[in-house]
Amino acid sequence: MKEGDRTEETEPDLALARTGVDEVAESYADRVEARVPASAAHRELAGALAVLSPKDREVLLMIAWADLSYEEVARALDIPIGTVRSRLHRARRKTREALGGVDPSAVEEESGRG
Repeated sequence: MKEGDRTEETEPDLALARTGVDEVAESYADRVEARVPASAAHRELAGALAVLSPKDREVLLMIAWADLSYEEVARALDIPIGTVRSRLHRARRKTREALGGVDPSAVEEESGRG
């Protein structure tokens, strides 16, 4: 192959290499079906987080999404570690209640079920 020659890769091949999703094999309906439950779950979770006090929500998000340790959250907020633990416990309990008893950290994907 000479310098500057392009390979025979097509746009779908490049998309597959980039995303790992075969647009031909995975139908549009399958992709939509997978997104709808996730979108609904995001709305439910957002609603559950909205009922939390700002301080409880702040601790929960720092632990769950920022992946900080209890000690790191305590230092960042300049509060005792016991306060971090009590706020996190309260936030988890209220979130679980708002989601109808479902623990959002224990939800398993339902892939492969018909």
